[in-house]
Amino acid sequence: MKTRAIALSVITALLVSIPSFGRVAAVAAAPKDFEPEEKITMEVYRSANPAVVTIKTTNSTGSGSIITPEGLVITNEHVIRDAKNGLVKIINTEGKTYNGQVLTVDRKNDLALVRINSSDRFPTLVFADRENILVGQKVFAIGSPFGLSGTLTTGILSRVATNGDLQTDARLNPGNSGGPLLNSRGEMIGVNKAILSPDGRSNSGIGFATSAPIAKEFLTRSAAIIKPNTVASLPSSQTKTAPALSPQTTAPAIASAQTAPQTARLTERPQLGVILNPASLTVYEVRPNSLASLMGLQRGDRLIGLNGAPISDAKQIVDYLAQRPSTAILTIARNTGITNYQIKF
Repeated sequence: MKTRAIALSVITALLVSIPSFGRVAAVAAAPKDFEPEEKITMEVYRSANPAVVTIKTTNSTGSGSIITPEGLVITNEHVIRDAKNGLVKIINTEGKTYNGQVLTVDRKNDLALVRINSSDRFPTLVFADRENILVGQKVFAIGSPFGLSGTLTTGILSRVATNGDLQTDARLNPGNSGGPLLNSRGEMIGVNKAILSPDGRSNSGIGFATSAPIAKEFLTRSAAIIKPNTVASLPSSQTKTAPALSPQTTAPAIASAQTAPQTARLTERPQLGVILNPASLTVYEVRPNSLASLMGLQRGDRLIGLNGAPISDAKQIVDYLAQRPSTAILTIARNTGITNYQIKF
């Protein structure tokens, strides 16, 4: 959801004190304690809010949840969709700004992973187990609606759709996208992503989130490409020889080499510059001026084979390259055509 400006009408009430010459009324004593339900709400916010961040691109503002101490953030794909070169700004609850790098996306379930580029250690949120996601339970949403970071709203889990999406009556607004939907134990049961708005303007009180089990499956599929210091490499062009590319320390997910002359060789481990959808092995983004861009890889290219055998997981490529092979043949599908690229290491 993109940030939209809203006009707030502020009504100032003028309170007039009239002195009383009668007996002064006793001031009511402040409550000694909070109600149990209030305590739960306060504790969920206290424990979860430090791990919720604001994510900014050139044209949008959303939210995200830190899920590893090293700074891996889960958010919505639509929050980072217009991020130039996959770069975003991440702001924590203390107002500190970090650079972030998009690692991979799952457009079908509106999910994305972003890494905070920092050596800091971060507070984290954990995902709830499937059995702890029940219709009727109280839920808590934290995010940055209209850029107001650290905003808490509450409600109940109203429905679990057949595709696993969660429905809630907790108020979500533009800027809540990508933030956590939590249970009363402070566990993330979902990633907030949308509201139902019949007229495109008003908030009907019906919001949606991608469920924690689906988010965890996304993390499992992405494991090979989100490990620190791990990147796979690819090649390009009709059975042409490309320079060798090895696993390296860099943020992009998977990418490839240039269709350089057959005598060319790279003396350094290059950055490849491709963000990959791990669910379909489809290239989501090719960064400008990267090796993948020079090579000719395009958004929508799909990796389908390695050394003549079909592949279904990016980890297959990572594991093969970790063996330091002398050659490899990668098969890529584009539109209705299939091309083999030969790499010499």
